[in-house]
Amino acid sequence: MKLWSVTALIPAALIPAVLASAVPALAAEVNIYSFRQPQLVQPLFDAFTAATGIAVNVAYVDKGLVERLVAEGARSPADLVMTVDISRLAQLVDAGVTQSVDSATLAANIPAEFRDPANQWFGLTSRARVIYASRDRVADGEVTTYEDLADPKWQGRICTRSGVHDYSLGLMAAMIAHHGEAYARTWAEGLKANLAKKPDGGDRDQVKSIWAGECDISLGNTYYMGEMVADPEQKQWADAVRIQFPVFEGGGTHLNISGVVMTKAAPHRAEALQLMEFLSSDEAQRIYAETNHEFPVKPGVARSALVQSWGEFTADTLDLNDLARLRPDALRLMEQVNFDG
Repeated sequence: MKLWSVTALIPAALIPAVLASAVPALAAEVNIYSFRQPQLVQPLFDAFTAATGIAVNVAYVDKGLVERLVAEGARSPADLVMTVDISRLAQLVDAGVTQSVDSATLAANIPAEFRDPANQWFGLTSRARVIYASRDRVADGEVTTYEDLADPKWQGRICTRSGVHDYSLGLMAAMIAHHGEAYARTWAEGLKANLAKKPDGGDRDQVKSIWAGECDISLGNTYYMGEMVADPEQKQWADAVRIQFPVFEGGGTHLNISGVVMTKAAPHRAEALQLMEFLSSDEAQRIYAETNHEFPVKPGVARSALVQSWGEFTADTLDLNDLARLRPDALRLMEQVNFDG
């Protein structure tokens, strides 16, 4: 089985032809457009093909995917779209390029809070937005809430990625849901005032900045710690920080999801459904947990030993659909405060 990765260097117009010819050796196949990095999902597709003989062809597309699907319409070669962040899943549904999937297996494996009531999208993993705190310069438990990040005591001590990145907007949407727009805007202004430097890079870059002494705390998704620990160069960054699970005042720790939708066109619907159901199975959920250090959504599948070592936390109970609905407001507020400026 081969994983076909198409980056932004490949013209979008060529993607259908690439997918159509990716794995000619196997008669049965599934075509996927993926926001997810290929290395994060390849072990899952390897296991699926080994079990079923169905080839999985993946086009990695990080920009213009919704527009691509709209333009392709019924001619789209894509069966599934896999992505991170509830807002991206909701954008696909709102664009009318998905279809409802009625599956007793998916309903049994994925709790209701991690799937669309109309069966348009399905969560496959969850992850927490946590604090990476310097072991040397921040006391254990010193950061307890997201609201606290706007406190002037952190002035010049915080690093973060772009305020208009999906992960940042998800957190901002949750802040709006908990406290309203006026509070959320003031909070964003306070957080910006506490930054040690202009937002830049990804979550791991912020941990590197803590290791280098450029800041003391940062926001990041939990699974990046697993990736850093496994990398010889980045392990020293990981060793310089501890994970702390902040909560919203009156709420819990912010969660977001990775998920999947079936496209309206889906030329291989039966095979695509098999893959969706496999991704919710014990086997696939264990691969997610052990390989990617994400939180399985299927009850009874344990988190990896590394993830368990970070401790327990109370997840926030906000409806994921509310986070998606508030994303445009979160983006507007971040732009109004010129967070990345």
